[in-house]
Amino acid sequence: MKPGLPTAMERPHFIGIGGAGMSGIAKILAQRGAQVAGSDTRGDSETAQALRAHGATVHGGHAAGNLAPDTTCVVVSSAIRADNPELARAAELGIPVVHRSDALARLMDGLRPIAVAGTHGKTTTTSMLAVSLSALGLDPSYAIGGDLDAPGSNAHHGEGDIFVAEADESDRTFHKYAPQVAIILNAELDHHANYASIEEIYESFETFVSKVVPGGTLVVAHGQAGAAEIAARVSGNPGLDIVTYGEEPEADVQIVKIVPRGLTSEVTVVLGGRMLTFTVSVPGRHYAHNAVAALASGVALGIPAHNLASALGKYTGVKRRLQLKGEAAGVQVIDSYAHHPTEMTADLEAIRGAAGDSRILVVFQPHLFSRTQELGKEMGQALALADASVVLDIYPAREDPIPGITSELIIAAARAAGADVTAEHAKEAVADVIAGMAKPGDLVLTMGAGDVTDLGPAILARLTN
Repeated sequence: MKPGLPTAMERPHFIGIGGAGMSGIAKILAQRGAQVAGSDTRGDSETAQALRAHGATVHGGHAAGNLAPDTTCVVVSSAIRADNPELARAAELGIPVVHRSDALARLMDGLRPIAVAGTHGKTTTTSMLAVSLSALGLDPSYAIGGDLDAPGSNAHHGEGDIFVAEADESDRTFHKYAPQVAIILNAELDHHANYASIEEIYESFETFVSKVVPGGTLVVAHGQAGAAEIAARVSGNPGLDIVTYGEEPEADVQIVKIVPRGLTSEVTVVLGGRMLTFTVSVPGRHYAHNAVAALASGVALGIPAHNLASALGKYTGVKRRLQLKGEAAGVQVIDSYAHHPTEMTADLEAIRGAAGDSRILVVFQPHLFSRTQELGKEMGQALALADASVVLDIYPAREDPIPGITSELIIAAARAAGADVTAEHAKEAVADVIAGMAKPGDLVLTMGAGDVTDLGPAILARLTN
């Protein structure tokens, strides 16, 4: 099966083509034969180079002149501001502007989509599905919010009839999709710039579920309060099959055992009256649950459970999700994308389970002023699970500063919870700080959704020297 190009996407221009979500769509369009172009602040990034290898034109920086006159549409994400010069030029030329979510929705047309939504573990669950379905020879198309093993590996146009997509609830754009299988990992109050209350979040997920095609399936976590609330609200939806998973005996897919084995886990589930045991090549209970969500969704598409369980063992991780960056002077450096307190707690508990008697040192970079304002106390409490932490200034991403909101909110909460915390405003000084703290056998986590990930190599180099 080879879907054609969506209407008006023969020569698309992506503003911010290097972003995780944008680059994946651009890659799939290029693989389908589109003449893809775009711009990014880092035109020399590994992602940009990977896109060029697929024939895309990538400009460094944003400028009106980047937009070719024969462009058929301009693709944007919610992060693109209204005063972007390329967006203004598109308006002058009368070129249609398409949101990233609409472009992704069109790529799913004619296929059997699985859409993965909710907190926390969308990227991991989507990646597990992409890897396991590929291992079974089903050659799915997929679009993931992170790279599997190399720059540009976040997306693929496959010959099979399944499309696996990470569905972003942060700005309600996941309402654009019509999946055959929808996964909801959980729902918590987050994305404070777009949701004023947990009730708004529940209503948004209800809308997402209403888009599941007639006869489709909702796979939902049984033991998570937010997910259970959504399941209860949509239980009367006609033509919707609801499959729950979790450790509770009432779950349709029951997790009966999770056995840690170093940086992996052995998971046993009961599904359809049969017991299955398989390996998850990332540590911790949280990631085991993600794997079971992937298993349940594949079974909902008719894939034999024992085949999929075996194939899930092929998954070896995704960049920034407890990714081992290296070891120097007896110290392992691991990268974590965790930036919400629940994610931080899950990753720290997973590493604690794998670390044994080793100390855990965290370099944490808060992400967004709004998130820090709402959840700074909980972030600090999560850091108390580490033996010591270094906290950086807030990474603003798309936001402007909020008066009075700084990393000090997190640091104060962490110290109140008994944590050993050091404030560090200069990112370039972190490698020296960690080198002064670390001892052989320690594990260092660089944690956050911003550019804290860049510190891993610097820490390893400083430890080596």
